[in-house]
Amino acid sequence: MQVLRTPEDRFADLPGFGYPPRYADVGGLRLAYVEAGPPGGEPVLLLHGEPSWSFLYRTVMPVLADAGLRVIAADLAGFGRSDKPAEIADHSYARHVEWIRALAFDRLDLHRLTLVGQDWGGLIGLGGQPGRLAPADRVGQTVARRERAGEPSWWSTPVARPLPDRGE
Repeated sequence: MQVLRTPEDRFADLPGFGYPPRYADVGGLRLAYVEAGPPGGEPVLLLHGEPSWSFLYRTVMPVLADAGLRVIAADLAGFGRSDKPAEIADHSYARHVEWIRALAFDRLDLHRLTLVGQDWGGLIGLGGQPGRLAPADRVGQTVARRERAGEPSWWSTPVARPLPDRGE
């Protein structure tokens, strides 16, 4: 598979995003991710949608980390610091699911994972290995609450307070 890689200097001095990048090789690609919080904390995987990357979660990460959670924000293949498969035929839902599954479970060895997925990030994350996710009420409440008018746009069961995307 032919891949493209964005030069590191394109990510220098990003406001509010001082997390050092980490990388994992999965399925012939280098996937990028950043982490915050204690290494032994319950893991929360943040997956962005299209056309974003892990930078999307720059204000959410410190709130979750301050609550004692291990926060991992990954760049999906084709976005941010992750490799970009050059051919359209290299992109499929099944491949994207497998790349993230391999990152989360084979490389990072995450267990009882809470998934926060935006757009395609949610679909890709939920397509992985459901038995390794935290109890479904965490995922279900995040999705259900997001649909209610007047609620904060993100409300996380493990943190149990609004996240600062609306100035709250």
